[in-house]
Amino acid sequence: MRLLVVEDETRLAGALQRGLQAEGFAVDVAHDGAEGLRLARESAYDAIVLDVMLPRLSGYRVVQALRAEENWVPVLMLSAKDGEYDQADGLDVGADDYLTKPFSYVVLVARLRALLRRGAPERPTVLSAGDLELDPATRRVTRAGQEVSLTPREFALLEYLLRRVDEVVPKMELLEHVWDVYYDGDPNVVEVYVGYLRRKIDTPFGRRALVTVRGAGYRVAKDGG
Repeated sequence: MRLLVVEDETRLAGALQRGLQAEGFAVDVAHDGAEGLRLARESAYDAIVLDVMLPRLSGYRVVQALRAEENWVPVLMLSAKDGEYDQADGLDVGADDYLTKPFSYVVLVARLRALLRRGAPERPTVLSAGDLELDPATRRVTRAGQEVSLTPREFALLEYLLRRVDEVVPKMELLEHVWDVYYDGDPNVVEVYVGYLRRKIDTPFGRRALVTVRGAGYRVAKDGG
């Protein structure tokens, strides 16, 4: 597996390169966004580790450019910013995952391996399942051409499920990614919000897009139910 690390902190870039090579990966390194974009365009990488704050071209701009060119290589973004909106921005422009600094190297490798297992399917700007559409950039959801009003949490839950359309997503994964990795409240909150979503995106339209897979998790049917 061939990886590209785009990181302007020389010591961190070197440490990542050595560590990932020890894991058996072939690793190229770029220290600014423009060079990273050039390498990503010229070579077929299995995944990219991409810092947000880079000289010459930001990580956001790099991933935007790649997605505009229909390059769907999995991208794990790194950032010293840990705000919810910063993470949302990274995902909205086309990144696949987001890790804040300082981070655990073990977690980074695990996240990378998860991205590599998924591969690089096409990730269109507007997410859809049948006539159900969600636009992360405008925060707009429509069903059969009608706009559907969702709360921020309902939107985040639907967006995560649509990014994995037709896949069964475990409840614990939804808790970690839609709520918080340290969330210690009632895990049944997922069922509650799934119910809220069904009443907005399915019931009024006579559809069954949001499916409960007993003992496994939840899935959005690719055909929209």
